[in-house]
Amino acid sequence: MEIANAPSARTDAGALSRIDAFVFDLDGTLLNTLPDLVALTNAVLRECGFPERTTAEILSFVGNGVKALMYQAVPADADEEAVEGAMDRWKELYPQYGHKLTKAYPGIPETVAELKRRGAKLAVLSNKFDAGVQDVIGTYLPGLFSVAHGERADIPRKPDPAGLLRTIAELGSVPERTAYVGDSTGDVAVARNAGTLAVAATWGYHDVERLRAAAPDLLIDAPGDLVGLME
Repeated sequence: MEIANAPSARTDAGALSRIDAFVFDLDGTLLNTLPDLVALTNAVLRECGFPERTTAEILSFVGNGVKALMYQAVPADADEEAVEGAMDRWKELYPQYGHKLTKAYPGIPETVAELKRRGAKLAVLSNKFDAGVQDVIGTYLPGLFSVAHGERADIPRKPDPAGLLRTIAELGSVPERTAYVGDSTGDVAVARNAGTLAVAATWGYHDVERLRAAAPDLLIDAPGDLVGLME
């Protein structure tokens, strides 16, 4: 575990020992959903008569919800109606492709279970559409989180802090006692905006040096590092 930002009041031993809540990003942090996202997105593109995208391209589109994903995946000259149609079809096909290839990252189930055993308050906040969040959490990490939110009308996309602040309140904690754990610079930004500890996970989708440049409070290489925050 690396203190990636300049030492601060958030990262002194006393502050870290007071962490009692962990809110997690989903895709790229808890679960590797990329193979399914690639398969589903390319199925929609083929059906709509658009060229397929590479895994690297689709990875670069991930993180800001389905709408942003499809707007970037379709050709730049596609009209609004075509984009909306592709997005609707993506959601229609999700139950078919949803998470057949998805896997929890090594150490995630054990770490989350141990945090829960130690009394941590646990939640998920993702830019994935809400039904998809409920689906994969219920399948791969059932019974571990008290609160799980994805994007919907009353939960704005990160880095808007409103969803994170609501999640923390629902857990019965406060930002100063909460760690937000994610694999992207947007996750660092939402933690900053909400006033939580910003924990960047290096095992996910995003470049480690870009994460370090975003100045999270902590940079961790393994899920088990989180348990140390409760010791």
